Amino acid sequence: MKKMVIATLLTISLGCLSFYSFALRPPPRGPGKGTPPGKQNAPFDGGASLLIAAGAAYGAKKAYDRRKNRT
Repeated sequence: MKKMVIATLLTISLGCLSFYSFALRPPPRGPGKGTPPGKQNAPFDGGASLLIAAGAAYGAKKAYDRRKNRT
């Protein structure tokens, strides 16, 4: 039962995090012919947020497993 609750909470939190990163994206610029060379922006925020969340979840699981095995 605990595994199902943890998996559900993890899935919901990752879904909310991805929605949050897409919701804060700035609107596209006016009607132009595209971005001139040399001024292209890379989408860094969304991927970095997901990697940080995945690392935190992995660390929390490792800490939980270590504490569970000690007792």
